[in-house]
Amino acid sequence: MITQTKEQTILIADDHALIRKGLCEVLSKQSDYTILEAANGKDALGLIRSQKPDIAILDIEMPEITGFEVARQVHNEGLSVSIIFLTMFKDESMFNNAMDIGVKGYVLKENTVTEIIQCIEQVKKGNSYISPAISAYLIKRNQKLTGKASDKDGLHLLTPSETTIMKLLSELLTNHEIAEKQHVSIKTVQNHRNNICNKLDLSGTHALLKFALEHKERF
Repeated sequence: MITQTKEQTILIADDHALIRKGLCEVLSKQSDYTILEAANGKDALGLIRSQKPDIAILDIEMPEITGFEVARQVHNEGLSVSIIFLTMFKDESMFNNAMDIGVKGYVLKENTVTEIIQCIEQVKKGNSYISPAISAYLIKRNQKLTGKASDKDGLHLLTPSETTIMKLLSELLTNHEIAEKQHVSIKTVQNHRNNICNKLDLSGTHALLKFALEHKERF
């Protein structure tokens, strides 16, 4: 849906129609905006490319492609749009990955509409906005970025190829995507993953991915 041309264009992408409609109604009363809607990530990316909105409010989990994939593609293509994630995820690793791909706002769905408006206003000014409920993640993140890396966790034991695998894992690529990118077999990727887990003393289904996300700035 596109209204008459106004001062700024905002895309709202969420597969829940009630959330989209609610935000559209609130934003139409707040200021002069052109409102675009998308029910999935594929349509959202298409609208970003064709309509060039100033701000895109994306749910992380959407059909077709995720909000993360949309944001990553926007970054890769150098598209000029400020991205806000509106999500239910409080996971610290998810938050850090969002910051790493240049997301300007991270707002929890459990919060009030007022906070969403505040986020939009800050992003319009060129600032970032993080829900206060997860502000501790930002403090912790900054401490990690400014602190000295330690070799106690075993990262210094990894080969260049294994370090590359870790970097790609931290970007949320699948084994298949990593294999294609590195021009190797999926079995080779899995062997690298097994070797990395042994060197870092990691066990469990998601232990390696969690470690990669938490240490992404070091790859």
